[in-house]
Order: sequence, then structure tokens, then C-alpha cells
Amino acid sequence: MDIHDYTDLVELDKHSQLHPFTNLSDHQQTGPLVMMRGQGTRLTDHTGKEYLDALAGLWCMNVGYGRTEIAQAVAEQIEQLSYFHSFLAMANQPSIVLADRLLQIAPEPLSRVFFGLSGSDANDTNIKIIWLYNNLLGRPQKKKLIARRGGYHGTTLATCSLSGLPHLYTGFDVPLDIDRFLLVTTPNHYRYAQPGMTELEFSAYLAEELEQLILRQGPETVAAFFAEPVMGASGVLVPPEGYFEAIVPVLRKYEVLFIADEVICGFGRLGSWFGSTHFDLAPDMMTLAKGLTSGYQPMSASLVSQEIWQVLQRAPTPFSHGFTYSSHPASAAAALANLDILESENLIERAQTVGAQLQRRLREEFTDHPLVGEVRGLGMVAGIELVANKSTKESFDPTVAAQVQVYKQMLRRGVVVRPVPNALAISPSLIFTLQEIETLVGALKESLDDVARQLASQGLLS
Repeated sequence: MDIHDYTDLVELDKHSQLHPFTNLSDHQQTGPLVMMRGQGTRLTDHTGKEYLDALAGLWCMNVGYGRTEIAQAVAEQIEQLSYFHSFLAMANQPSIVLADRLLQIAPEPLSRVFFGLSGSDANDTNIKIIWLYNNLLGRPQKKKLIARRGGYHGTTLATCSLSGLPHLYTGFDVPLDIDRFLLVTTPNHYRYAQPGMTELEFSAYLAEELEQLILRQGPETVAAFFAEPVMGASGVLVPPEGYFEAIVPVLRKYEVLFIADEVICGFGRLGSWFGSTHFDLAPDMMTLAKGLTSGYQPMSASLVSQEIWQVLQRAPTPFSHGFTYSSHPASAAAALANLDILESENLIERAQTVGAQLQRRLREEFTDHPLVGEVRGLGMVAGIELVANKSTKESFDPTVAAQVQVYKQMLRRGVVVRPVPNALAISPSLIFTLQEIETLVGALKESLDDVARQLASQGLLS
């Protein structure tokens, strides 16, 4: 088999790789779409077709593809020190500098950084730290974790159990101990607010629901609350007005730690360094990944508050947690070069101005579209919810997979977005241009129109 023959490469993949979040049976028939090159916001596949990437890889390529500055930083670091572990008080220069730099831009009271490789393992780390923290405080019962339905925090056994997306559970015997993993209502005003309820009233309702859950479980048993500032995988859900202002006081009242999962929102996605910055939050822990290196190297970070750190450092035994590649020097070098680009090119500020245009154009074109229930988003991330009936907000039967149909139409037109349950997610690199927004909007309009006609002809769109 000649692996330089792209037909052979597709067949080789079908016979070798197990792909994540993929219909395995369909993949055996159709094979992969093999991306060969990336430059800026553009991708080229194995047939030579070019795509505009409006998802930034997987919500992560914040500075775009082909950055030689990052490639050079990684290459130089590999030549100098390709790897060494961080166990037993070992360290390397780039990870030390990176930890300090993250703490300079992170909100107070965060004071220490633990490095991993993915958002999933970072949240897994956070869970273990939370449980250790309460054990060290002599609170062995305070272990229950609360998240939101529709939230996504990873796919390890623990973080999958914490996530509120049922399709993650199918066949895997998760959630684990359901008594330790609790869910509250998705903060989605469009879908879950009672008729006539304002956003502020909905936020107050959600805060009351949270407090009642804590009281039913017993405050002495509830350890932490996990939240994405803007929820990604459930369709880009921006919290309703007053949400965090209502939620956080409940957490503080019952000594429940607040963990901000910034895997998607961090590093400029919302037009601020972090979602916590945008919403003026002071989390006890923060989860970082994706935009930390803009996807150039695998890396994650768990940030903990000074209060948690003070308890951890008093432990009578070593902190027996970590990974072979924790604080990897090449990944840290990539992250430092990535932060340099974000700062030197003012990409955080740029995400505010270009993001405002993105949000405006999506709402102008699609708010009244017969297939669209709601357009939502903030900064450089947006979601478009698809509905079978615009007036009643009725969702499509999952077997229709309207969002997948639109996604495939977009690929045909050379634009990459992401289908998520009942919605499309858009998350361009922060270098996206105003002209590229128009290209995205044009392709999306044609794709939505085509799918709407097909569904209407089948009697599936009212």
C-alpha cells in the first residue's frame, strides 16, 4: 500500500484507526476526510479541496494554522530539552515561566497551576483535588459535585459522569456513582424558561433550584459546582441575564467551591482573556486547555485558589497525582509562543470587534429563517438552534439530524462548522476577517435554505 496515494490512505485509516465521536459503521463505508494542510483560517483536504475553518479546529486554533513562531519555539525546546518529568519536585524552565504567566492574567484568587494534557484530564484533576481538599479539612462527606444538564466537562469516567449530555453515557456504564454527580437545569432561557418569564426571573429560578438541591442533599455533602461560562457542546448557551450574580452567592452561602471550566471560553474566545473575566467571576478553580496552546501541542491546566493551595500544602503525605507528560517542556514552549501572539497582535481585543460583527451578521440573516429557533453567542463563538416549528419551538426528532444535514451542506460549500444536538456551533479563529464572516454567512444561508426545502418537502418543517 502506497501511503502517498490518498485513496490508499483513506483505506488504511478505515482499517487502522478508532475515531472519537464517530459513527463507526458509517466510517467503515465512507472513510475519513483527511486534512493535509492548514494555513491561517484555511484547510486543504486530501483531494486538494480548500475549506474555511469556522470552528478553529475543535474550538482551539485561536491564533490560526501555520504559525511558524510556535513551530520554532517547539523545535528549539525539543532540541534543548525534549522531555523530562515533573514528579518528585523536578521542573523545566518553560513550564515554570508559563505557570507564572498564567497566574498574572488569571482572576484572583487563583495561585497555583497543575499541568495536564486535555480538558478532560484537567477536570478529572480538579475532582480529585476537591475530594482531597475536603478530606484534609476533615469533611469526608462533602464530596458531591453539581453541574448543569447540557454541560460538557470531558470523557474520562469521572468527567463524563459530571457532564450533562446523555449521549456521552450510552453503553459505557456511566455516570458512575450517581449519588456524587448531580445535575441542575440548563441555563437556556429560550428552551427552559416558563412563558413570560424574563431572563432575570429565570436566573432567580435557577438559583433557587440550586439552593433547594443543596439543602435536600445536605450542605455538608455538597463539595463543588462546575460551570462553563458559556456552554459549548450543548449549542453555545450564553447564561441569561443575572445568572452568575444569582448563582455564586448560593455557592458561597453553603461553602460549595465554584469551578469555572474555561476550556472553550479561555484565551480570547469571548473577547476577554477568560469567561471569568467577562462575567467578573472569582472561581475557586479554573480549567484551561484548547486555546492555551491553540492546539499546537496537547496541554491543559488546573488552577487552584490560594485557600485550596494552603490546605494542600499542609497534607502529611505527598500529592500522589500526575501524568507522565505533566508540565511537558515542548507543550509549555508552544503555550508561551501562543500567548506572545495573542498579546502582540491584540487578538483578545480584536475578538471583541470582529466578534461583534459576527454576532450581528448571524442575527441579521438567520433570526427569521424558518429553520432557525434562536441565534446566540458572544464574541467569537455562536450557536444556531434548529427547530421543526418556529412558533412552538418544537425540536426535530433526533433521527432527522437536521444539524448534520446542514453541516454536510456546509462542507460541500467549503466551510467547516460543527453539528451538536439540535444546533450548529461556530467558533472561528481569532484572526477571522470581516470578509470571512461574509463567506461563512453566505454558505450558511445557502445550506439552511437547501435543508429547509428538503425538510419541508418531507413534511418535517412547519
